[in-house]
Amino acid sequence: MARFTLLHLSLLAGAGLVSAASPLKDCLEPAISKVAFEGDILYQATAVKRYNLDIDLTPAAVTYPESAAEVAEVVRCAAQSGLHVQAISGGHSYGNYGLGGSSGAVVVNLENLQQFSMNTTTWQATIGSGTLLGDVTKQLSDNGGRAMSHGTCPQVGSGGHFTIGGLGPTSRQFGAALDHIVEVEVVLANSSIVRASATHNPDIFFAVKGAASGFAIVTEFVVRTEPEPGSAVKYSYSFDFSDTAARADLFAKWQAYVARPGLTRKLASTLTLLEHGIFITGTFFGTQEEYDSLKIGDEFPGANNASAVVFKDWVGLVTSWGEDVALELGGAIPSHFYSKSRAFTAESLLSNDEVHAMFQYLDNVNKGTLLWFAIFDFQGGAINDVPSHETAYAHRDALVWLQSYAINLFGEVSGTTVEFLERLNELTLAGNATDVPYAAYAGYVDPRLGQDGPAAYWGDNLPRLQRIKKEIDPNDVFHNPQSVKVAAA
Repeated sequence: MARFTLLHLSLLAGAGLVSAASPLKDCLEPAISKVAFEGDILYQATAVKRYNLDIDLTPAAVTYPESAAEVAEVVRCAAQSGLHVQAISGGHSYGNYGLGGSSGAVVVNLENLQQFSMNTTTWQATIGSGTLLGDVTKQLSDNGGRAMSHGTCPQVGSGGHFTIGGLGPTSRQFGAALDHIVEVEVVLANSSIVRASATHNPDIFFAVKGAASGFAIVTEFVVRTEPEPGSAVKYSYSFDFSDTAARADLFAKWQAYVARPGLTRKLASTLTLLEHGIFITGTFFGTQEEYDSLKIGDEFPGANNASAVVFKDWVGLVTSWGEDVALELGGAIPSHFYSKSRAFTAESLLSNDEVHAMFQYLDNVNKGTLLWFAIFDFQGGAINDVPSHETAYAHRDALVWLQSYAINLFGEVSGTTVEFLERLNELTLAGNATDVPYAAYAGYVDPRLGQDGPAAYWGDNLPRLQRIKKEIDPNDVFHNPQSVKVAAA
């Protein structure tokens, strides 16, 4: 079969530079359909696509396999050359970990793995790990009117999203995206291709469902699906209170509302803080009449703008989620940014005094930028039904996730902006800092957590993950700065 590389394309275009021969190049060029090496003319322009422009990385090679067998060849060549490997599934990574997380790694871009099929007896779907979430939604809908839980950003790749957690508006009803996975095909560090499920290679299956980047490359998922939700109401309330105390009181009301025991799992809700406003948005999966009976507007008075749009079309609803303000600010466009995350449990929510202290800080601190937001995302429900030790994803007691995000459109994020987000994060820990373990979401990767990252991402599951790592990847082939490592002896 004819094979080509981006290097060959650059030569055809008349480009002049050719990178020196190396054992990696000698191994990869005959084995993989498409690959770009450091030094190739088109390497930086077409292959190395940084999402976080604040983090500069130089992979040794970026590969574009077209099958699990080609993925295995990439892993074999990289391991023989003593290089780390990381996969990117067509989307983006906050720490550029899909580019290896450090210079000199071999990147496996899975964008060509977009196979799909539906078993109409079990309603289980087979999905290639390079499929973007927007395409997952359409494929499931077109093949039997099916759906599964996942996030709202259509440009995110399923390979990373499904294996980190995959939280979204339907998660309170159906669980996280990873809770839908019933089987995977993976490439291991020894370049073998295996399948894993709850009953076959269960340790690999456990690790993949929450921490895959340090253990294997998933090439294919088999997932359970749900019937598409029927009628849904997408609601939005915006507030522009200038008074600090009024804004704090609104936040406290929302926090108390989502903490109510027995609150319907049909309700998804998010509170977003911006420089000049607060938005309470979400989706209710039911009829207009059911939504009206909740009287959400009465819970949060004072909105200067309110809307409630009924959707009968599932794909249309999912598409509309991708158009929300926070995703428009921090969606698929590369930029210089810094982001942090943390979880609140029902026991670690902020007291009223702590809420007011947080808003005093927000309204008075020099942030170094006007382009920032903090998203408080209501979760719980079906996600919390799963025992914390059943999957690598450990944060089954999380009720609300906070993601804070600051952007500089003109260059590197300043120390002032970094300090702003760090201090905001400290304030949300408040009186709980010493008695509640810090929990962060691995999808909102935070390089500044450093060696503390794995404990924050995987909690009490970290020791088991370290043992599995020793068994299947003792040489740390699958590596990024915060992936699971073999425990020190």
